[in-house]
Formats: sequence, C-alpha cells, structure tokens
Amino acid sequence: MPENLSYRLYIDGTWTDGAGTQQIEVRNPATEEIIGRVPQATRADVVRAIEAARRAFDDGPWPRMAPRDRAEIMLRMASILERRTADIVDLNIAEAGSVRWLAESIQVGIPIAHLRDMAERVMPSFAWEKPLMPFVGAGIGQGVLRREPFGVVGLISAYNFPFFLSMMKLAPALAAGCTAVLKPAPTTPLESFLIAEIADEAGLPPGVLNVVTGDFEAGQELTSHPMVDLVSFTGSDSVGRMVYGQAAPTLKKVVLELGGKSATIVCDDADLDLAVGDVLGGITVHAGQGCALLTRTLVHRSRHDELVEKVTAALAQVKVGNPAEPDTAMGPLISEAQRDKVEKLIRTGEEEGARIVFGGGRPAGLDRGYFVEPTLFTGVGNAMTIARTEFFGPVGVIIPFDDDAHAVRIANDSPYGLAAAAWANDPVRAYDLAKQLRAGFVTINGGGGGLSPHTAFGGYKQSGLGREWGEHGLDEFLQTKSVVWGVARG
Repeated sequence: MPENLSYRLYIDGTWTDGAGTQQIEVRNPATEEIIGRVPQATRADVVRAIEAARRAFDDGPWPRMAPRDRAEIMLRMASILERRTADIVDLNIAEAGSVRWLAESIQVGIPIAHLRDMAERVMPSFAWEKPLMPFVGAGIGQGVLRREPFGVVGLISAYNFPFFLSMMKLAPALAAGCTAVLKPAPTTPLESFLIAEIADEAGLPPGVLNVVTGDFEAGQELTSHPMVDLVSFTGSDSVGRMVYGQAAPTLKKVVLELGGKSATIVCDDADLDLAVGDVLGGITVHAGQGCALLTRTLVHRSRHDELVEKVTAALAQVKVGNPAEPDTAMGPLISEAQRDKVEKLIRTGEEEGARIVFGGGRPAGLDRGYFVEPTLFTGVGNAMTIARTEFFGPVGVIIPFDDDAHAVRIANDSPYGLAAAAWANDPVRAYDLAKQLRAGFVTINGGGGGLSPHTAFGGYKQSGLGREWGEHGLDEFLQTKSVVWGVARG
C-alpha cells in the first residue's frame, strides 16, 4: 500500500509550494496511519490557480486547438492512466478505503473509460457548428449555432469516490476546451494530484489543469471569484447550498451533484433472491458512502418478513475489515468524524422506535480504523429521521407498503431525488413505477449491469442541478452561441 506520498500544489504547469505553512495529513481510514501529506492551500494559492486558468483560457492554445488535437492529449492521458492502473487502485484502497473490486471497477476503471469516451466524442463528428434554417424578416437570413467552451471552471470533488468524481468533471471540461481548477476533498487529495502528474506527462498545456487543496476559505474563493465562470460541485446538500449562494453574486453557472436517500421498490411478485442484492449493496458498497446508493427499501407488506430474513442472512456473510485484504467485502468509513455522525444517527433511530435487526455497533476485533457494522432497521416509518436523513454510512431501512400507489408516495416523499429502483416480475409494471418516481437515475430489476457512458446522472429536488456523464455531462461545459447574417434584403 502507498505510504509517505508527498505532493506540492500544481499551478500553471508547475509544482509549487503553498503560501502558507500548514500541511494536510492524509490517513488510511482502515489503519489510521498517515500515508501522505499535501499543502493546505490558502486563498492566495487558489487565486494564483484561478489566474493561471484564466490566462490559459483567454490567451493559451487549449480552447483554440482543433478538437482532434485536444482529444489526442486526452487519449495520451488515458493511456498513461491505463498503464498505471494498478498504482491508482492501490492508492484508492489506501486513501479512500475502497475494497479491491470497487477500486478496480467504479473507482478507477470506469473513469479512465470515461476520459476516452469524452475525447472520442469531440472528434470532428461532434456538431461544434450547426447550420440554422434560413429565416425571413425584412430580408432573408441564415446562420449557425456554435458550441463553445464555457470558460474557467472550478471543480470540487467529494471524498468517497475521489478519482472517479474528479475525472467525471475534468474529462468533459477538457473535451469542451475549458480550463480548470480542481479542488479535491481534504481527506482524499492524493488521487487528484496523481491526475495532475499524469496530465503533465501527457503534455497538457500549462494552466489548463490546476490542483489545489484547502479548507472552507479556499473553497469559498473558488466558488465566488469573478474569474471563474462555472462551478461543478459534488458533496452534501448542505454544502451545496453554500456553494450555490457563493456563486450567486457573480451569476456563475453551477452544477451540483448532492445527496440522496434513494428508494428500492420491491413488489409482491418480485424475485427476492435477486432483489436482495440491491438492498445489500445499498448498505455495504463502500460502507454506504455513496450518494446514489439505495438505502430505503420499500417492500410489499406480504413479502416483508421474507425479505428481512434474506437480507439479514446476506449481511451475516459480509466480511468487514481492512480493504487491502482480498476477501474483505466492506471497508471503513472515511474518518472518525464520519463514524461519529453515523453512530449518532443509529442511536436516533432506536430512540424514535425503529428496531435494529442486524448490526448497530462496531465490528469485533477491529480496534483501529473507522469501522461500523452493516446495520439494518425495521419498524421504520417514512417520517422518521433515519428514513429522511442521508447517513453516508452502512445503514439501511425497510418500510412496508400496501400497493403500488402507496409505494410511489413513500418513495417520492423525500427531499431528495437522485436514484431509485423497481423490482417486479412484470417488466411493464416495473417500468410504470419507474416513470412515476421523482429521481434522476432509475434501475429496473437490477439495471443493465454497469454504468453506460450514454446515461445522464443527476438528481431531482435537493439532490442537485444539472447532469453528469455522457453527452449531457459534456453539454454542461459548453456555451451555445447564435451567429446570423443576411443573405438578401427585401
């Protein structure tokens, strides 16, 4: 596992010391050992990065390159990332606490494929200019619709999927011709600096990508500075509101991918042996630290007890421990503070009358690391705190319903709307449920088995604004300009 890694800030194509003296110590959440250090960026450091990105956009070659030339550099980045995949996977396991299968697939493999997809999308077949139909007024006119890079973008990623989230933002920004300041979460900054290292090796022009760290003040500088044209943020809804407010005075475009309390609907005719996978995954994948995880299970009352029995039996087989060990199925939470938050919410659930049928404490024998047992509640009403608050921990709730209309009402009775799922033997019935769910990403009977580059990911309600992935994610980083001229006068 990586240890003793050290990076400086990456600004204007140069590794540079920060203006301050404070350092961020990065800890392995499974062992609590320090694995790396990076500077704590100051406001002045963030301003330097923003100014570098501004120069690179206003005067540099990147926005003016032919799309094919930009794509070639991005594809070189992808090739280097592929060559170093094993190193990135090991770093992700050590820094974010991912188990190996998760690190290899969603955390690292998919983002590299996404970078390639974005590069290939902006080859000459992409409609950078689209002719307008002739129009008639005082005379005859025609023109084009142009797609142009949005400008300088601030990219703020979360701790749970550090490489994935950084690349999901950076790839479309680069493909569009934008320049960027990337600010990773302070608990997981190392993978973002590794991206800068690889971008530098691939020949990305100076100032196109800048990577800084920082606390609240550094983040506020990035979200409010007038030279920044767009902010893309992934994190909690509470911080998302602050980002939105900080960007408002300069009317920046804001893309927010925020929290979730996603519901799985399990109908009376569903195959429970298959549906239990959604319930188990919503609790245990990355120790529940995923905004789109399905953490509320709504099951038809006639199948409630049967599903609870199957889920508890499956949870009993989950090995919790150090994710560096190959047979570990669930790793730690990211920090002691996050574990404290999750444990407090578990106690709140008990105080409000819900019943723990599995877990609820800390795993035996794991004295170091930020571990919590996978936990399942029954006897839950949808008005309870544990049914409405995002844990970001390995906790799920099961709520019974009487019919499909009742299930939809419960699922939609949430301030969030990021993801959802429907399980029914009749696929038409499941699709009808999916159409009624107020969520941005819905799977039916387990979905397609993976993340498609053609999907759009984002939320309804307080789960965010805008979309990521595929063409919809690319669109967020493009402006649309109409250019018209006269052909003949009347």
